[in-house]
Amino acid sequence: MNKLLILIIFLYTGCNTSEFKSAVDLSSNLNEVSGTETTTNSNLIWMVNDSGNKPRLFGLNANGKIKEELKIDAKNHDWEDLTSDTEGNIYIGDFGNNISKRKNLAILKVSASSLKSKEKVSIERISFTYPDQKKFPPKKKKLYFDCEAFFYHNNNLYLFTKSRVKGDFGKTNLYKIPANSGTHEAQFLGTYSNCDDLHCWITSADISPDGKQVVLLNQKSVLLFTDFKEDDFLNGTIREFPFNYESQKEGICFKDNQTVYITDEKAHGAGGNLYEFRLK
Repeated sequence: MNKLLILIIFLYTGCNTSEFKSAVDLSSNLNEVSGTETTTNSNLIWMVNDSGNKPRLFGLNANGKIKEELKIDAKNHDWEDLTSDTEGNIYIGDFGNNISKRKNLAILKVSASSLKSKEKVSIERISFTYPDQKKFPPKKKKLYFDCEAFFYHNNNLYLFTKSRVKGDFGKTNLYKIPANSGTHEAQFLGTYSNCDDLHCWITSADISPDGKQVVLLNQKSVLLFTDFKEDDFLNGTIREFPFNYESQKEGICFKDNQTVYITDEKAHGAGGNLYEFRLK
């Protein structure tokens, strides 16, 4: 049975609140959803689960029903986010790196022509390293190389790291790599600190279709960046939309220039939903 759960979620900026939003209960096949994306030339919402799950890419309709399930010819080391390019190709971020010891960080490109395939889908591999990581793993005070958030923009991929350093959990570093197969050293672009506690971890990111807005997701809020120049995304106008409840929110993507989708993992009897709301 398709279950539809309507929740009222208020977000606010200062004294303002946004519109209430709906939530669709996701299939049990997506209890650990870690990435969410919409694509050009597809009316489906695409999702993946994180590590410990099969290498599958799911396409859902707006009611949360799974319409496509692609078998990806790659291991799910730790899939953490999705993005797509202007041609409708999807990129899977296999860059989860909890203790910063991985040396096989990669982004997997799934071609748009494969999104209806019933066979195992081949991928292009984009491997990368961080220019400032010298030890694997580094000391605890330098655990800055986990990542759960990225997006595609102008033939590049932009990664926002997730800090594992106690007292500095809200810090994210921005890196840039070309969206081409091969092995690349990421280019460091900047850093931003949200707050210090665990709820400030950056778990997903996206850029609006018009390229004028960037969103970063954490468990307690959405951070909206505007008025930036070129790809200096972290140095623009910043607005925060805090949630009135917390859950393990793992995925965010734009539906259109004003509306985003958010997904959270199912944990402790809560979550496992697809949310929609307007940024205002």
